[in-house]
Amino acid sequence: MSAAAATRAPDLPGAPGPEVRLVAPRPQLPRPRPRALSLALRAIGPLALLGGWTWASASGALSPDLLASPGAVLSALRELWDSGQYTSALEVSLTRAGLGLCFGVVAGLTLGVLTGFSRLGEELLDSTVQLLRTIPFLSLVPLFMVWFGIGESARVVLIAVATAFPMYVSTSGGVRNTDRKLVEAVRSFGMGRLAVIREVVLPGALPALLSGLRLSMTLSVIALIAAEEINSTSGIGYLMTTAQEYSRTDILTVCVLTYALLGLIADAVVRVLERVLMPWRVGVRR
Repeated sequence: MSAAAATRAPDLPGAPGPEVRLVAPRPQLPRPRPRALSLALRAIGPLALLGGWTWASASGALSPDLLASPGAVLSALRELWDSGQYTSALEVSLTRAGLGLCFGVVAGLTLGVLTGFSRLGEELLDSTVQLLRTIPFLSLVPLFMVWFGIGESARVVLIAVATAFPMYVSTSGGVRNTDRKLVEAVRSFGMGRLAVIREVVLPGALPALLSGLRLSMTLSVIALIAAEEINSTSGIGYLMTTAQEYSRTDILTVCVLTYALLGLIADAVVRVLERVLMPWRVGVRR
C-alpha cells in the first residue's frame, strides 16, 4: 500500500480516522497604537474646525458681527488676561463647579449605595429619587432663587442637584451588579456591612462609579453655565453677560471656548483615574 493511501481517511464506517495535528491558537491581540499617532488623530478634528473658522473669517464669509476671527479671539483673551479679569473669573467659576460637584457626587454615591445594597433602602428612597430625577434642573432656577436668594448658595446647590442624579444611577446599578456570592462569602467570615461595602461592593462597582463621575463632571460644567446666569457679578458667566451687552463676540467666544475646555479637562481627569484605579482593564478597540 502506498504512503498516500495509508494517510487517506478510510471509507469504512467505524474505522480509525487519520491522525489529527493540533495547532496552538494564536490570539490576534490589538497592536498598541503609537502615542504620537494617537494624539495626531485626535487633533485632526479640532484643527479642521480651526482651519475652516480661519478661512471663513479671512474670506469674509463669516462676519465679525456673528463670530470673531481666531486672531480677534486671541487678542481678547490677552486683553482679559492682562487686566486680571479672566483669571479672576475662572477661579470663581472653578470654585462654584468644584463645590457643587463634590456635594452632588457625595450625595449621589451615598444614596446609590443605600438603594443598591439594601432592599429596604431601595423601597424607601428609590421611587422618590427617580421622581426628582425626572425634573429638569434648569426648571429649578427660579425656585432656588426664592429659596436661597441670588448668592452663591443657589448656584452651588443647582450644580449639586445636576450632578447628583447621574452619580446615583451609576452607583445604584453598579452596586446591584456586585457578585452576591462573593458578598455572602465574606459575610460568612464575619465581615460587617460597612466593611463589605468598603472592601467588596465599592471596588466591584468601580467601573460604574467612574462612569457616573464622568457624567457628573460633564454636567457640572453645563450646570455652571445656567448657575452663572442667576444675577451673577463674577465668573465666566458674568463676562459673557457683559460681552453680550456690548456685542463683543470675541469675548463671548473666549467664554464659550473656556466652558468647552473645562468640559474636556473634566473628561480627561476621569480617563486618568480609570487608568490609575483600574490598570488591569484592557481595551478591545482596534
